[in-house]
Amino acid sequence: MTPTERTVFVVDDDPSVLRSLERLLRSAGYAVEAHASPRVFLDHAPADRPGCVVVDLRMPEIGGLDLQEELARRGFELPLVFLTGHGDVPSSVRAMKGGAIDFLSKPCDDTDLLAAVERALARDAEARVVRAEKDAARARFASLTPREREVCLLVARGLLNKQIAAELGTAEKTIKVHRGRVMEKLAVESVADLVRLVDRAQSS
Repeated sequence: MTPTERTVFVVDDDPSVLRSLERLLRSAGYAVEAHASPRVFLDHAPADRPGCVVVDLRMPEIGGLDLQEELARRGFELPLVFLTGHGDVPSSVRAMKGGAIDFLSKPCDDTDLLAAVERALARDAEARVVRAEKDAARARFASLTPREREVCLLVARGLLNKQIAAELGTAEKTIKVHRGRVMEKLAVESVADLVRLVDRAQSS
């Protein structure tokens, strides 16, 4: 993924800072969307675009920390990089606990900011891979019939065909057929692969 395929959303109520950040990030090759307030940003919040958010800590109406919480509430998982001229320990701790990538003081060194943005974009890319794997696992798991799902979960628990047959009150040869279909539908070749897929499908 090239820099221009990822968007850095900049949110700052200071017009001069907003312009400066936009110029810097564009010069580094990133697509940039600049917003003068969190409310405007929320009105145009990205549905599912790769990127990150660079946000000022203190702004009128909605501060950076409140924006972080609102994005989480709406299910947006873009990583945040905080910039502030009024940093304090409680705010930085709250930001980092909320999943922020970095908490930088203004004026910020360009190199430090670009490094933080790159870490945020890397985090976003990794999270998207994990979410895609979970979605694929859930789709495969959902393709199973109710009985196949029962067999799948018992196989994942480590039960043998004979034990599964006894658990479900059916013949062992029937379980073998169900098990074969489960392995085929889930596109796995071993019990270990099946266990990993079930774990992904059932993880939050």
